[in-house]
Amino acid sequence: MTDVPFSSLGLCDELLEAINDQGFESPSPIQALAIPPILEGKDIVGLSETGSGKTAAFTLPALQMIDLDADEAQVLILSPTRELCVQVCEEVHRLGKHVKGLRAVPVYGGTPIDRQITQLKRGAHIIVGTPGRLLDHLRRKTLKPATIKLAILDEADRMLDMGFREDMEDLLGAMKSDHQTLFFSATMNKQVQKLIQKFGNDPEEVSIKGQTKTVSTVTQSYYEVRNRSKVEVLTRLLDMDSPRLAVVFCNTKRSVDECTDALTARGYAADKLHGDIGQQARERTTKRFREGKFDLLIATDVAARGLDIDDVEAVFNYDIPQDPEDYVHRIGRTGRAGREGRAVSFVFGRDIYRLQSIERYTKQKITRAKIPTQEEVEGKRADQLFELVQARLEKEVSRSYRHYIDRLLDQGHTATDIASSLFELLRESLGREGEEIIEDRPDYNANKDRGARRSREKGDDRDDRRSARGDRGDRGDRGDRGDRGDRGGRGDKKEAGMTTLFVSLGKAAGVRPSDLLGMFYREGKIPDNSVGRIQLFDRHSLVDVNEKVASQLCDALSDSKLRNQRFRIGADRMG
Repeated sequence: MTDVPFSSLGLCDELLEAINDQGFESPSPIQALAIPPILEGKDIVGLSETGSGKTAAFTLPALQMIDLDADEAQVLILSPTRELCVQVCEEVHRLGKHVKGLRAVPVYGGTPIDRQITQLKRGAHIIVGTPGRLLDHLRRKTLKPATIKLAILDEADRMLDMGFREDMEDLLGAMKSDHQTLFFSATMNKQVQKLIQKFGNDPEEVSIKGQTKTVSTVTQSYYEVRNRSKVEVLTRLLDMDSPRLAVVFCNTKRSVDECTDALTARGYAADKLHGDIGQQARERTTKRFREGKFDLLIATDVAARGLDIDDVEAVFNYDIPQDPEDYVHRIGRTGRAGREGRAVSFVFGRDIYRLQSIERYTKQKITRAKIPTQEEVEGKRADQLFELVQARLEKEVSRSYRHYIDRLLDQGHTATDIASSLFELLRESLGREGEEIIEDRPDYNANKDRGARRSREKGDDRDDRRSARGDRGDRGDRGDRGDRGDRGGRGDKKEAGMTTLFVSLGKAAGVRPSDLLGMFYREGKIPDNSVGRIQLFDRHSLVDVNEKVASQLCDALSDSKLRNQRFRIGADRMG
């Protein structure tokens, strides 16, 4: 922000009132430099990064120039994507809320054109659209270029990169030669220069360049994470810091679907955006995310292009982007409007070279971070639970359940034991059981692992694919490792004199190794040291027991419940 007040930029009272309603105290650098020459009628080239306030820099003077008595299109704003088109139009309505009689219309593909034609015929003062759909209206003569006084190209470099050069030239060439043109771009390349030379009228350059390409309020870090461990590490980070709104970026639509399904299955409020989702559904999802109806938005770069939400506290690069510029765009979704933000990237194997390219491009160091352990996550949850109960006690103490407490006290339970049990039950209802990852193991050495990995990167890729295939069913899961770090997989030999039992409940039912041990010894009444290796999978568990007690154990547990659920137990037929 600058020390210059908005009132000194030449804006009318209606716009100053709307700015005050939005809570803005002073203009951003691009707004302070761009608004005065635009109001003077000059063409400008505005060079600034995403999140710098450029939308208001061209929207405010555009609103002031409109003749509300003329029922015709006077301002045309070109945007590269449908999402950005909608958001720019929403900004027009927010800043023009006190401009009586204002009509602004978004125009883009993927929606019925008949409705847009009706809106244009009514006489929209400002039209915000994508080049392809605007050219369609131009050919249908539902867009009349002769009345356009101000043309604005928002993210001109992006539109050129997306192949809209001819459409943009056709639209600009159809307008009168005396119209005013504003070019806003994050970068100045040869294509942008050619467009400015062809259609600009001695434009004035307004450039806001920082020392780095990323926002200084964004803390950047990375974690070394295998593909099969990404969901687990992501959920640990979410549980540790609990961002109010976060965006998780994936490189493919399939990755978006899989990540969203995994998070929702674990109880997180998440939704997704990618190219296969219909336009109306995408708009609805974006609106719900902006309103805080869910916490996590999982998206591809294309679907999230132009996503403009100030309250995003964290961005996760679930997949590291191929292009450093995409990284800059992704993390620009957080740390907006002076707020602090976090950008977290998951890398593994050859991804480290992409990360180094990003560091060279942004001229910033991205620090390596240590994955939180399950114990650290549990400790954080316990602290949050304590604060929750403490706040309730300070606020009010409900009398609705006191007779239950009195009954427990009458039965001889102490107040401390009762409170501890209630804490445990509440923790179980709010939390979830984590999964073991290789980094949790006491003997894990990151440097040694990286050295070994360089000689077998192809083998690791195959291992990740095998892990993905192993999630297809109960039997296929048995190639993965279990929850016990000191236990082996199916390929390890059982101890002599042991046999493997199959239990039809696993991690999805909340089963832990301690649950199985407790049930086996307590209800099965088997001798000490009768249980060996325990392996937990999503839908089943495998337990090695002394072969002399296996039959007795199966009979004793035939009518038992685990985690309040019936289960099957018997000899493992795959063993």
